[in-house]
Amino acid sequence: MTAIIHTSGLTKTFGSNGAAVHALRGVDLEVQRGEFISLIGPSGSGKSTLMAILGCLDKPTNGTYALDGERVEGLSGRELAAIRNDKIGFVFQQYNLLPKASVVRNVELPMLYAGVSRKERRQRAQELLERVGIPEKAKVLPAALSGGQRQRVAIARALANRPALLLADEPTGALDQKTGHEVLELFVDLHRQGNTIIIVTHDLSIAAMAQRQVEIMDGLIKVEQAA
Repeated sequence: MTAIIHTSGLTKTFGSNGAAVHALRGVDLEVQRGEFISLIGPSGSGKSTLMAILGCLDKPTNGTYALDGERVEGLSGRELAAIRNDKIGFVFQQYNLLPKASVVRNVELPMLYAGVSRKERRQRAQELLERVGIPEKAKVLPAALSGGQRQRVAIARALANRPALLLADEPTGALDQKTGHEVLELFVDLHRQGNTIIIVTHDLSIAAMAQRQVEIMDGLIKVEQAA
């Protein structure tokens, strides 16, 4: 396996002088292509800040970050946006679907930004809906779906541009236990198919489903443990 994520000495400070908050204090992390990682830690530990930097949604104050072999910590906002659309798929707790767009159009959206042709967008979106188990929901609006089905749409959308990395932030937080377990099983299946996945969670039972658990505490990686 080759490293898809490599960070060295990542720090993130918010504010300045006496009001400074040191969210990350020197994070060294390596994730291999095809790994399934859970990032765990209590509220305020720095895991959400680290997730934002790994997802190119924010920049570190200091340190280096290479994603898929490319140094990204010094890129401009526009360059980071292009990296996000091309190499990273996001799954959020609240789905973030467009309410007035059909399921298939929600899945197509990242491909539209990437300049994929209309015919290929539709074909790939339908294939992804098959992959997540809801092909029959292609033409309905998100409001007609259950929470679990909406999260499946969000996962399909995250996979639309065949990203190098799939980041999921508390992906079962808005779901009941049974539905949440079904969504987690889908992540396990995606990992078996070769996807690189990082799930951020505070739930140890969810973390245990990953291949490796990375615990962050007070802005530092405290423990790395194989499942």
